Formats: sequence, structure tokens, C-alpha cells
Amino acid sequence: MSISNSPFILIVDDNPTNLSVLSQALKSAGYKVRMAVDGEDALAQVERAHPELILLDIQMPNVDGFETCRRLQANPATENIPVIFMTALADTENKVKGLSLGAVDYITKPFEQEEVLARVKIHYKLKRLTDNLEQQVVERTQALQKAQVQLVQQEKLSALGQLVAGVAHEINNPIGCIIGNVDAVQDYINDLLELIDIYHEKFPQKNAEIEDKLENIDLEYLREDLPKLIRAMKDGGNRIKSISNSLRTFSRADSDIKQKFNIHDGIDSTLLILRHRLKASEKRPEIKVITEYSNLPEIECFPGQLNQVFMNILANAIDALEESNTGKTFSEIEKNYNKIIIETLKENNSVKISIADNGKGMSEEVKNKIFDHLFTTKIVGKGTGLGLAIAKEITEEVHGGKLYCNSTLGEGTQFVITLPL
Repeated sequence: MSISNSPFILIVDDNPTNLSVLSQALKSAGYKVRMAVDGEDALAQVERAHPELILLDIQMPNVDGFETCRRLQANPATENIPVIFMTALADTENKVKGLSLGAVDYITKPFEQEEVLARVKIHYKLKRLTDNLEQQVVERTQALQKAQVQLVQQEKLSALGQLVAGVAHEINNPIGCIIGNVDAVQDYINDLLELIDIYHEKFPQKNAEIEDKLENIDLEYLREDLPKLIRAMKDGGNRIKSISNSLRTFSRADSDIKQKFNIHDGIDSTLLILRHRLKASEKRPEIKVITEYSNLPEIECFPGQLNQVFMNILANAIDALEESNTGKTFSEIEKNYNKIIIETLKENNSVKISIADNGKGMSEEVKNKIFDHLFTTKIVGKGTGLGLAIAKEITEEVHGGKLYCNSTLGEGTQFVITLPL
């Protein structure tokens, strides 16, 4: 690993000895290191350059570690930086507080360098996998938007399925390896601990060297904490695997006959694809998505085509919210925050899906043309005027349902989909 490509780790501690020891260990392992002596110094450094990971002490003057972590998590630009607390506060209450603030791990002082390096390595790998996943989703989504006209002509989402399923497949291989190896590591550790117990039972008289080593490694703490670390690693792997499954749900290929499908799975997988557009940016806060799901039965449909309907309507809702923010300050938008409300319910022999936003709404003239082919209110190059027309065709002609729109200028827009059971 070259220095220029090395991960950047920020160490925050008011103890010069801890800073020196950790810095040397991390540099020897190939990491770039910067150091901060308190929370204010750390926040200032993070603002200048974002690290890949932060090792954060809790007990510091001025701004302590808990408050530093809270501020990092409250900032959309830094909320995804993994934070590992390193502290002498070993009680459960402080551990729970640290993890609830958004930290990914908690190391108790005095620490072993090897343990710190191992945890830094696995959390950096998990962050890199997550970042790569999000980047791949963004790239695939952009490619799919450019290919939309061709997809309409084909009346299928085959290209969409190939692209997104390809991402899911590529993710499944490495993450399956990680999860499988974590289980093996757990078994090996259990075997080693059992072996240590047998030695202790058969040879109760230990020499001074063994006693010193047991005291240094704190065997009881290691026995208690190591399974938690492994469980956290496995949970992270399962989280990525869950995202991969959602991608496959979205890209589900349609056959010649209708299939049983969970509507909520389709909506959730679509929201995952659009996640990058919902996140906060420099111009606006996060777009809140509120889901109010009823207990719905599975319906017979063409899942891939229905997912396209959800994609078109949700993407239009996001566009409408962004357009309504034009000319407003960040604080003005935050005061009346952007939101999309998705409701589902069963009515007689049909399923009803409502997708509403609190954007600028539409005039009666625009509302009357919204489903017309090639009609768009967007600037040249941004919209084809085909998305909602396709959504209406899929809903009504292919599935025998109904798609209509309610909108009030200045208040927002609601799209309602009804599908027969």
C-alpha cells in the first residue's frame, strides 16, 4: 500500500503517551495518522479533511468524546465516519451511551496494540465495502436513467435487472466470504479458549511468565469482549448482505406470467436505490421518508414493472421537492422540512398505495397533462416526459389498476395507485 493511498486515521486523546504509542503502531501498519488533543481540535481537523476512521478518547478537557461524537453524527458530511471510542470508562452505561451516539466500537484502556489494529482493520474494510456499494448504486442508477427510453421500448426492466443484479452478485461473493470466515474464526477462538481452560485445569501451578502474560492480556476481559467484536463484524456483514438482497428484489426480472409479490418489498428496494438522492446536501437537509404500511397480502403482478412505477413516482417527488427549494435558504427549508409520505392499505378487493410530497404542487393545467407522453415541466436534458406515462400504462393496461394524481399549488402532490387483488 503506497503512502498516498493509505487510509487516514485520526487519533483524539489528551494523553501524549497514548497518542505516541497508537500513532507508531498505526504508521507501522501502513496507515496515515493525524492527532488531536481534544474534541475542538478534532472537529476542526475533520472539517479540513475527512479521515476514514476516528479513534476517540472520552475523558478530555473542553469538548469530551461523547459530545465530539454527537457533533460528528449530527453533521451530514461526517456522520458516516466510523468512530471507535478508546477510554478507561469500562462500565456498561458508558459503553451503551457511546454506541447509542453512533460509535461503531468501544475499546477499554489499557489496550493491546494488536487488538486496536485488528479492530481498525475490520472497521475500515466494512466502511470501504459500504462506500463502494453506495458508489456502485449511484453509478448504476445514473446509467439506468440514461437508458430509460430504451427500456420503455423494450417494455421490460431487463437492463435494470442485469446492472443491479450484477452489483448484488459482486457484493455477495466477498461479503459471503467475510461472514463465512467470521464463523470459522469464532470456532477457532472457542477451541483455543477451551484448550487454555484444559491447561489451567491440568496444570494449575503456573510459572511467573505465564502469570505475567495472563495479566497483560486480561484473559477474562478478552473472553468476554471478543465474541462481541466478532458479533459486530458479522452484523456488519449481514447488513451489507441485506442491502444486496434489496437490490436483487428491485431488479427482479419478470416472467411471462404474473408472480406473487410483496408490495412493501418493492417500495423499500426502490427507496434504497434512491437513497443517495434523499440524503442531505450543502443546499438542503435530508428528505424525510415516512412509511405507513398496512398489513397487505401478496398480489399477483409483474414485480419488475411495478418497481419501475414506484421508481418513476418517487423520483418525481424528489424532483418536485428540490424544485420547491429553489431560492430558499437551508434554514427556511429545515423549518418546513421536505418529506415524502408513503401509505398502503387494503380496500375491498384492491390494494391502495399513496405517495405524497410537500413540494410546490401543480396547477390544474399541469395536472391535466402530467400523464401525457412527452409532457414534462423539467429543463431540457433532465426529463423525457415518459416516466409518468409509462407508470400509468403499467398500472392500468398491464395490471388493470388505476393511477391518478391529486395536487394543490403551494401545498404538494399525491399520487395514488390502486391494484386489484
